[in-house]
Amino acid sequence: MRTRLLLSALLVLAAGSGCRKSQAKNAPDCILVEDDFGPNGTVPITVDVVAEGLEVPWGIAWLPGGDALVSERPGRVRLLRQGVLQPNPVATVKIARSSEGGLLGIAAPPDFASHRRFYLYVTHDADGSPRNRVERWTLSEDHATATFERVILGDIPASKYHDGGRIRFGPDGMLYVGTGDAREPDNSQAMDTPSGKLLRLTPEGEVPDDNPFPGKAAFLLGVRNTQGFDWKDRDTLYFTDHGPSGDTLRRGHDEVNVVRKGDNLGWPTIYSCQSGEGFVTPSLTWDDAVPPGGAAIYTGEAIPEWKGSLLVGVLGARHLHRVVFSPDNPRQVTRHEVYLRNEWGRLRETTMGPDGHLYVTTSNCDGRGDCGPRKDVILRIRR
Repeated sequence: MRTRLLLSALLVLAAGSGCRKSQAKNAPDCILVEDDFGPNGTVPITVDVVAEGLEVPWGIAWLPGGDALVSERPGRVRLLRQGVLQPNPVATVKIARSSEGGLLGIAAPPDFASHRRFYLYVTHDADGSPRNRVERWTLSEDHATATFERVILGDIPASKYHDGGRIRFGPDGMLYVGTGDAREPDNSQAMDTPSGKLLRLTPEGEVPDDNPFPGKAAFLLGVRNTQGFDWKDRDTLYFTDHGPSGDTLRRGHDEVNVVRKGDNLGWPTIYSCQSGEGFVTPSLTWDDAVPPGGAAIYTGEAIPEWKGSLLVGVLGARHLHRVVFSPDNPRQVTRHEVYLRNEWGRLRETTMGPDGHLYVTTSNCDGRGDCGPRKDVILRIRR
């Protein structure tokens, strides 16, 4: 009993530490899901297996003409040519293995056709310690091989957990890099480290003049560990974030946020549905750990009921989550629901393809799922 009371007191103290600083209170527009993850979705869908035999396909970068590059966490870049996975890797990347590190995000810029360059988020060995960096590579004209060009951003702290890794080009042509706090929560608020942030860079790795913090790559602060974001419009992002994994004795409470340039998500000061001056409170969070992988706004016509919805692949909860926002209050969730519950295991990347369909990768071979004979697969979701 004394042990239980002591643990309860420590939990209250940890949860309240941010409250004293921010006078935190629960925000009225934040939905806290206290039981399960959400109701089952009712829109009929069909799932096709596009490719199989992969090992932790972490990201997909679509290329002009319909080809796609797929990153596998053990360090391989694969080619999906006209919907068929090619047997030989396009490139093999030397990585430093860690629980959540390796070859992670991949992105191709809007002007890819003019130079065939693409970008990777890689956990590498730096004098015996893992670090993350963003590399630029060039794809051959026939898309069969690729060559390393240079590092455009290095010295990103790495960790067994909260390692970040999602990279995407925004509608402004800039490269956005999601990083984790590397299990150092205070890094999320510190301007002298790239940890725990969404970074914004030019394709050459320079800091744009119009970034919110002059001379800094930071675009958003207060991030725990994002693996998914997409643009509602040129100035607004839907942004998912992992909850703490025992940090400051707190767990769960993964997030879906609506953010803009220069916003601060508040980690580690606020938590769950708390609010505080200068911080963004999530629109949706869960008591139990989800946690979210990739995220994409559905822009296709095949499933009209989903148009404009945010689709999030989730890992531990093993489903595809649909989130609908109010047209009158852009931060308010009006509906959220579960698809593919326990049907395909852990879901990671979620992205719209050039054919107007949603593509999702499984992550069952990452040591936390059931890696069967088909290994990991790429799924296409249609009516």
